[in-house]
Amino acid sequence: MDCLKPAFKAEILRIVGDGNFKDGEAISTIDYGVAPENLGARAVVFPRTADEIAAVVKCCRAHGVPLVTHGGRTGLVGGAVSRPGELVLSTARLNCILHISPIERVAVVEAGVTLQALQAAAAVHRLETGIDLPSRGSATIGGMASTNAGGIAAFRFGVMRHRILGMEAVLADGSIYSDMTRVVKNAAGYDLKHLFVGAEGTLGIITRIAVKLEPQPAATATVLFGLPSVDAALAVVRRGLDAEYGQLRAAEAIWNTFFRLTSGHQSWSAVDYRTDHPINLLVSLGGTEEDALQAELGRIYEDVIADHPDASAVIASSGAQEVDLWRLREDTDLIYRKHPSAPSYDVSVPLSEIGAYLERCLEGLRELDAALDPYLFGHLADGNLHIVLNAAGSDIPAEKVKAIETILYRDIGGIGGAFSAEHGIGIKRVRQLSDISGAVKLALMHRVKETLDSAAILNPGKVLLPVSP
Repeated sequence: MDCLKPAFKAEILRIVGDGNFKDGEAISTIDYGVAPENLGARAVVFPRTADEIAAVVKCCRAHGVPLVTHGGRTGLVGGAVSRPGELVLSTARLNCILHISPIERVAVVEAGVTLQALQAAAAVHRLETGIDLPSRGSATIGGMASTNAGGIAAFRFGVMRHRILGMEAVLADGSIYSDMTRVVKNAAGYDLKHLFVGAEGTLGIITRIAVKLEPQPAATATVLFGLPSVDAALAVVRRGLDAEYGQLRAAEAIWNTFFRLTSGHQSWSAVDYRTDHPINLLVSLGGTEEDALQAELGRIYEDVIADHPDASAVIASSGAQEVDLWRLREDTDLIYRKHPSAPSYDVSVPLSEIGAYLERCLEGLRELDAALDPYLFGHLADGNLHIVLNAAGSDIPAEKVKAIETILYRDIGGIGGAFSAEHGIGIKRVRQLSDISGAVKLALMHRVKETLDSAAILNPGKVLLPVSP
């Protein structure tokens, strides 16, 4: 159904030129990403510059057409979902790496640059982004900023909010906010770029970013431990942080249910490594000498065996073996192929609370339904846990989903955690944000939204529930 008026479409075409606006059947040539609902608007514009985006925004505002910004369409909470009568704005043509300085260790990129493209460009200068995601090939830097993406290195280098030095964004009135600072120290008034980080396109459209880079280690080494408990895994994390040689780059936990799924599918096995450990931990170190890193992992292994004689371990002896170990953690699509649209949860828990939190939650889920045996994995060094139910979304009624959320979220704030760690709010977590957040926080968020987007044309229905008249 075509809900956009001919006069509006004609004006959009004048702004971006022929071939840079698609609607109707032409939409079928566009990859919708993780959900077909992302292209529900059936109309997509592909501007090339911030000025073109500003003109598109002004046109949408004048015609009352809501605008949904798309990056790589890899988000898991419906932040890119669009509806008939709306217009999708793709940043795919904003794909230039404008500047990389190995001296400053800073890259200036357009919003549509993928993480993988930036990683490759930075690697030429022996630098890295300080953030990594399994969806690196499609996730864009602008989208990652909009969702405040985290990833495996957050414990060391921070989340996306900590990687951004400067930003340019188009506001809801078509004006362009520009503060392309490239330095860490900046005390020049309100740091307004943070309004747009994590706002999921509801406050402005990010167009350019200055990203902080980090030195790339000359060598890495990886070990997989099979351990008896969360406490044992946390002790290994601490041992990695205190390494005599090298620096901890990752500590990824894979609980047994998920480990059995991925290792079985990949036909993975290793000599003397058991697959029945309650928790498996991938530990990666970085440094200058691979042999020294391997020796350090050997010392960590000796410490682990001294405390837990039944533990298992396999140290990757080649780059190919390292890749195989990481596939055990990163092949999360297996879950959704087995359980389509399985409900998933993304929480952050203080490290000292993880064991007790999981014990409470898993017991509560079993009491609710003995068949619930969720897949658990996560970034153990920063407390980010991913909990995915072992059931298709269509098999779990809404009232049961709400009961599950009550179990997982009821004390998350009280123990100093967060119910959304790195996936954002989107459309799927709007009610939860409203239920869990304090009244003052919600009121402030609504005041910011009203101030920056009084017409509510930017990504409507996401992050915040509409205010009742």
